[in-house]
Amino acid sequence: MAGELTDTVTAVLGGLGAERPAAGPALAFEEHARVVGAYQWVERRLFEILGAWVRSEPVVEARLLFDVHSAHHGWHAELWAQRLPVLDGLDPATLTLPPSVEVDRLLVAVAGGPPAAGPAGGGTLLRLVGLARVVLPRLVAGYGLHLRRATLTTDGPVARALRLVVQDEIEAWQAAETMVQTLVHRPHDVAVVTAHQQALEEMLAGIGPGLVPLSP
Repeated sequence: MAGELTDTVTAVLGGLGAERPAAGPALAFEEHARVVGAYQWVERRLFEILGAWVRSEPVVEARLLFDVHSAHHGWHAELWAQRLPVLDGLDPATLTLPPSVEVDRLLVAVAGGPPAAGPAGGGTLLRLVGLARVVLPRLVAGYGLHLRRATLTTDGPVARALRLVVQDEIEAWQAAETMVQTLVHRPHDVAVVTAHQQALEEMLAGIGPGLVPLSP
């Protein structure tokens, strides 16, 4: 997993510089509005989830991580709110919706998780697995795909926001994955991690890359 994470981070960071050939057509206005609104919803939801964990997390290192990255997700939500289209008669709140039933269900599961089986072996570890093995990799993949389809001439503000957000998400991914590896001590822990990751990913089967789908 560590090698895969390093390769993915290197590939994504390599695409954050100069504009590259688009990986697909630019988004139409309606889809742009839907996607940015969904980004705001996801980031706001993660802000709420991690913030709630801070109040109940028994492992100090994990509590600090959740606190820092909750604030980052809150800032990301504000960043996307600033990039929602402004049109007469259009209420931005109508755009800030879950990207799909599957993602809504996933984040409910990530927020609650199974009952704790001890500070590190249950609640804390499963919280981190949901972030490091499912949510953050999909955020990075989805944002990266959008970035490769954005053009600086028409999507400049969104492309700049994507670059900023992707760098934050990669740092959070690395930190959460490192803590997962720190807390896995026994073969039983590996089994717990694998089962939880599989259960979460099964909720997303068929939605495609990322958490917010883009049109082909």
